[in-house]
Amino acid sequence: MSSTPTTTLGGYLAARVAQAGLTDFFGVPGDYNLVLLDELLKQPGLRMIGCCNELNAGYAADGYARVRGFSMVVATYMVGATSLLNAIAGSYSDDLPVLVISGGPNSNDAGAHHVLHHTIGEKDFYQAAQCFAPVVRKAIVIRHLDDAPALIDEALTLCLRERKPVYLEIACNLANARVPAPGPMTLPPAPLPSDAASLGAAVEAALTHLNAAVKPVLLAGVKIAPAGAQGAFEQLADALGCAVAVMPNAKGLLRENHPGFIGTYWGEVSSEDCAEVIESSDYQIFAGPIFNDYTTVGWTALVNHKKAITIDPDRVTVAGTPFHNVRLADFIAALAARAPKKDASLAAYQRLHQATAPSLPPVADSRLALRELRAHVQQLLGPSTQLVVETGDSWFNGQKLSLPAGAGYHFQMQYGSIGWATGATLGVAIGAGPQRRTVALIGDGSFQLTAQEVSTMIRYGANPIIFLLNNRGYTIEVEIHDGPYNNIKNWDYAGLVAVFNAGEGNGLGLKAATSAELAAAIERARQHDGLVLIECALDRDDCTKELLEWGSRVAAANSRPPAQQG
Repeated sequence: MSSTPTTTLGGYLAARVAQAGLTDFFGVPGDYNLVLLDELLKQPGLRMIGCCNELNAGYAADGYARVRGFSMVVATYMVGATSLLNAIAGSYSDDLPVLVISGGPNSNDAGAHHVLHHTIGEKDFYQAAQCFAPVVRKAIVIRHLDDAPALIDEALTLCLRERKPVYLEIACNLANARVPAPGPMTLPPAPLPSDAASLGAAVEAALTHLNAAVKPVLLAGVKIAPAGAQGAFEQLADALGCAVAVMPNAKGLLRENHPGFIGTYWGEVSSEDCAEVIESSDYQIFAGPIFNDYTTVGWTALVNHKKAITIDPDRVTVAGTPFHNVRLADFIAALAARAPKKDASLAAYQRLHQATAPSLPPVADSRLALRELRAHVQQLLGPSTQLVVETGDSWFNGQKLSLPAGAGYHFQMQYGSIGWATGATLGVAIGAGPQRRTVALIGDGSFQLTAQEVSTMIRYGANPIIFLLNNRGYTIEVEIHDGPYNNIKNWDYAGLVAVFNAGEGNGLGLKAATSAELAAAIERARQHDGLVLIECALDRDDCTKELLEWGSRVAAANSRPPAQQG
C-alpha cells in the first residue's frame, strides 16, 4: 500500500509557482530565508535572480509582472522585507500580481516570548505583516504545518485572481518540513460576473445618451489592462468609429495605428490637437480611468462627469447615475455589440490635425538636444521592443514616441517612485527575454537611487539599452519647485559599466554629447550582445515643453491655501 507522496513546504511553494508559469524570481538572501531558498532552487526550471538589495528586487519583480503576468520576490524577515515595502506599494497601485515571500522567525519563538534580531526590539511577531497590510491584498503568516499548504494556495490564488501583491511569511524552521505534495493546480476562479439586471440597465442608459450625442469620444484608462478588457475596448472603438485617445498612464494599451487613435489626452499637455477634440465633445466615455492630480494636470483637465460614461472596474456611472456590480470588461463588450456609429469627432480631428513636418537634420557636431535624442530612440523602436520610462521628464519624452504595433510600454505614473525604472528594466528584460530587447529612458537623478542593479543585468546576461539622460539634477522637481536640493553630484555613468563588469561581464558603457556620437553609440548597441548604457549629455534646462506646463500646474495644485473652516 503506497503512502501519500510528500515534499518540503518550500518545495510545495516552488511547485505551485512553477505550475502558475513562473520561471524566475527575484530576491536577496538573509538568515531567515536561507533554507527556504535551498528548497525553492530544487525546483526544475525555477531560477533565482539575486539582486543587490531588496528595494531593487521589488522593482524588478514589478517589471517582470508587467510582461509575464505574475512574479515573486523573496526577502528575509523585517530588515529585508520592509526594504521591499516601497516597491510593493507601487505594484499595488498598478494592479500587479507580485507574491512577496519572507522568511520568518522560528515557529517556537512567539510562544517563548523572545526578542529577536532584525526587529525593532518589541515582542510582536506580526511586525512585518502589519507593515505590509496596507499595500497588499492580504498578509498571511505561516507558523504551523497543518494549514501551511492551504495558506500557500490561498496566497497564490488571491494574487493571481485579484491582480494585487500578497505577503506570505514562512517560519524559517518550517521551510524544509514535510507536507503532502501538491496536486494539479486549480486555476483561480474568475471574478464574480456582473449583476445581469444592473449590466442591462447600464447599457440601456449608456445607449440613450450615446444615441443623442453628436460627437462622442472614447478614452482608454489604465484599468482596462488588469480587467483584461483591451480586446473589448478595441471592439468598442471599431463600433463607434469615433476619436479614441488614451489617458497618459494608459499609453500602449491601444495600438497606435488604430484608425481612430488621436494620441494622449492629458489636459494642457495632450498630444497635438487631441485636447481640442476631447474637450469639445458633447459626450466622453472613460474606460478604466484614474483621475488624480497627475493625470488631470493639477485638476485642470476639462472633464464633465455629468456628460460622461465612466467605466470603473466594478461600477459604471452614466451621466452621474451609478450602476453597481457591473464589471468593466462585461460592460464594454455589451456596449460594443450595440454601439451606434458616431464618427463626427474623428472627422473633426482629421480636419484639425496636420502631420508634423520632418525636422531638419541636426548639425552632427552640435551639442545633443533632447528632441534629437527622441528622434534617435524612435528609429530604434520596433514591434518587439519593450520600452521602460522612468518617472520624470522621461514620461513626457515617452509620450512623444510612436509605439509600433506589438511594442510594450512600461511606466509607473500613479505611484511615481523615482528609481523604479532601473530595477524594472531588469525585470522587464528578464521576463521578456533577449529576443524582445528592452530600451529604457532613465534620468540621472533617478538612476543614482538604484544604479547597483546594472550589475545584476550584467550578471544574468540581460541585454537592455539604457539611455541615461544626464542633465545633472532632478528635472521634474525643478519644474515643480526649484531649489538647491535638486542639484546632484555628477557621476561617470558610462564608466560605471566597467566597474560592474569587473573584468568578467559583457556590459558596454558609451557616451554621447552630439547627435553624431549618439547615432554611432546606438549602432554599436544594436550589434552588442549584452547590456549597453549610453550616457547622453544634455543641458540642465533642456526638457519638454509639456513638463514645463505640467510642472507649473501641479505646483499650483500643491500650493493651494488651506480651506477655510466653518
